[in-house]
Amino acid sequence: MAMTGYQYETSPRKLEPEIKRKKHNKRRKLRVVEDLPRQDVKLSAEQKRRQVRLTLIVAGIFLLLLTISYRNSQINEKFNDVQNLKKELSSLQKENEQLRVSIENGVNVNTIEKLAKEKLGMEKLTSKQTIYINLPKQEYTESESEKVVIEDDKNWFEKLIDSIFNKD
Repeated sequence: MAMTGYQYETSPRKLEPEIKRKKHNKRRKLRVVEDLPRQDVKLSAEQKRRQVRLTLIVAGIFLLLLTISYRNSQINEKFNDVQNLKKELSSLQKENEQLRVSIENGVNVNTIEKLAKEKLGMEKLTSKQTIYINLPKQEYTESESEKVVIEDDKNWFEKLIDSIFNKD
């Protein structure tokens, strides 16, 4: 019986005596195997096609993964840009609101008067600085009965022709 890893029978294995093993090993001669150069081994056309096909599949998968990785890095960059722009927008909105509040506070009459006195050196008018003007009681508005004549701007040539033919 051959020495295998698992025995299916219930009886124990029988061991061969060592003497037989030594004789058996002596009969066997060792062969020296020479390595064949790689050039002499020929691959069939089908094996070559399989190797090329496998190489192309591996290269294709690599390029696909490389493309996906590159695209993800671009998406991450754009996402970071959007987040930075949102932060900038919120800070500008806060600043805008603060400026709006300061403008509303600056429109106050008391604040304007205070700034005029301090920065510009202005003062309130006194009775000596007041000058009264008498205007005639004439109406300065035009009534509908008056006719408004609008002259068109004419060039010098048209004015010359009008003056020649309209001498009447």
